[in-house]
Formats: sequence, C-alpha cells, structure tokens
Amino acid sequence: MKFSNTLIYWYLQNDRDLPWRKTKNPYFIWLSEIMLQQTRVAQGLAYYLKFTETFSTVFDLAKADESTVLKMWQGLGYYSRARNLHFSAKHIANELNGEFPKTYSEIIKLKGIGDYTASAIASICFNEPTAVVDGNVYRVLSRYFGIHTPINSSAGIKEFKTLAQSLIDPSQPGNFNQAIMDFGALLCKPQNPLCDTCPLSDSCVALEKKIIKELPVKEKKIKVRKRFFNYLVIKTENNTTFIEERTSKGIWQGMYQFPFIETNSNIDQKGLINTVEFKKLFINETTISLFNKKVIVHKLSHQHIYTQFWVIKTEKHQFATTSWKKIKQFPVPVLIANFLEEYLQKSN
Repeated sequence: MKFSNTLIYWYLQNDRDLPWRKTKNPYFIWLSEIMLQQTRVAQGLAYYLKFTETFSTVFDLAKADESTVLKMWQGLGYYSRARNLHFSAKHIANELNGEFPKTYSEIIKLKGIGDYTASAIASICFNEPTAVVDGNVYRVLSRYFGIHTPINSSAGIKEFKTLAQSLIDPSQPGNFNQAIMDFGALLCKPQNPLCDTCPLSDSCVALEKKIIKELPVKEKKIKVRKRFFNYLVIKTENNTTFIEERTSKGIWQGMYQFPFIETNSNIDQKGLINTVEFKKLFINETTISLFNKKVIVHKLSHQHIYTQFWVIKTEKHQFATTSWKKIKQFPVPVLIANFLEEYLQKSN
C-alpha cells in the first residue's frame, strides 16, 4: 500500500497541467490516449487541441470523411490509429447513439482499443479499478521490484499486468494510473532517472542493486527491413501532377502518395529509366532530375525506407490530373510532406 499511496501523493503535488486532465468526458480521454500512443505529450498536445476544436463531439468526428481525419492526423504517424479512431467514432455515433461504453469489457471491443487504452478510459472516466500497463509502467515496476522478465514476452506482459492490478488503489484508480504513468515519464525516465529526488528510492530494488540501466529487460528486437523507394514527382506544362490514394493494407493506407518504384537498392537515373514500371508510366519525352542529392532514410519501427524523389517534367500525362495548387490539401505521410515543403519552397 505504501507504493500506491506514495505514488498518488507525488502525483497530486506534481501532476501536469494538461487539457485532458480537466475532464472526465470519455470521448476526450479516448482521443488523448490514442494520440499519445507512440507519441510524446509535447507533440501530441497540439494535435489534441486541433482535433477537439474541429471535432468537439463524437458525432462531429463520425461525420467527417476519412481523408479529412487523416489530413488532421498528418505528422503523428502510425496512421492506423486515426483510421480506427474514425471507424469507432462512427460505431459509437450510429450504433450506440453517441453513448460511450462505460465498462472495460465493453470499451475494449471498440476497434483500435487494447488493454492499456480500455484500462485508462475505464479507470479515469468510470472509476473502474483496471490497471494500465505501458512503457512507463513497465519501467517503474521492473526497477522498483527488480523484475528481469522481458516486458515484450508473453510471460512478462501477464506478470506485469497482474502486479499492476494488485497495486492499484480501488478507491481512486484513475489517479493511480495517471500517477504511475507520469512517474515513469518525469522521474523514472529511461535515461538518467531522477533517483536523488525519487520518493520511492529507499525501497527501490534496482537502485539498491545498482541495476537501473539493466531494467526493464526486452527480448531481442525484430530485424529491421530495408526498402528502397523512388518517388516519381510529375510536373506537366499545365502545372499538374499525379498523386493517388494508397489503398493497399499497411502503415499508410488511406494516405496519398506520388507513384513510386521500389527497387532492391538505390539506383541512378539510368537504372530508373530502365525499369519496367517507368517505361509503362512514361510514353512521352521527359526531363528527369533527382531532387534530393542525398538519400533520405525514413525510419519506422520495423523498416527503414531509403528514399529518392525524382522530378519528372513532361508536356502531358494521362494520370496527371491534380493541380499543383491543390497538392497540400491531400493527407500524405510525413516523408512526402517534408519533401513537398522543401520542393514548393524552392519552386516559388
């Protein structure tokens, strides 16, 4: 009980002034929790404010088209979060009459919601004692109790959830969950934790045994795949281009992109022209230039994308029906957004 009481006391003295802390509205809590997955608070805050201003109710979000939602999400990454958020908003608005589910067992049925998010919403909004376990919680618990079970193993996931559940204060589960997450983010940090000012330092196993840097333990990472993309940025004499929606399943589904040719390694202009895909796409005469002289490496969790942007100038093209003046209206991955920022700046 000392662990829980100490954490909550610390939290009540040090909780961060964040907009989603000032409400129990499950719609707003849900938005914040989805946005903060894989995202730092400093980055997610601006998106949260923009979303809640544009979509002030679940009905507003449900009515929006997916392209608008993805455009608003642009830059946050992990776009499946936005697609699932939109899907679940439509379900809540249309099937549940706008009434957000009130229990963990019902909340977790929503698309895109797992144990962590369901626990957070159920505890903060509906006072249900369901413990959250995220990266911050893994770190705090593994260090304080000296646990070496890998946090990304089946055994570890079960062990830490059981432990967190045994520690939660049933009288104030929302405060406990937010306390342990903030504690991990602000004090028990991954690098250089603030052990000197930690209220739990006198009973922390990792500090006593000098194994802070060893915990938490993670099993070996999945091998990162290397991919090589050659984006074909068309510019016709009528100032049009070809941009298309990515319909295939994957990280950028529903986003827009220039046509691209994937190769086994980086290629030069001659190699590009000799590909079957290039010959199929371009019949008329073209002028080709490589925009980025240095290959751009876009790093995702399981793949690194080595990218070249080729500007293709041609008199006309059958698929180039989008005006360059409208190009910024489309939701695009941050990789393409960064290119467009630089390219349009240089073109003006």
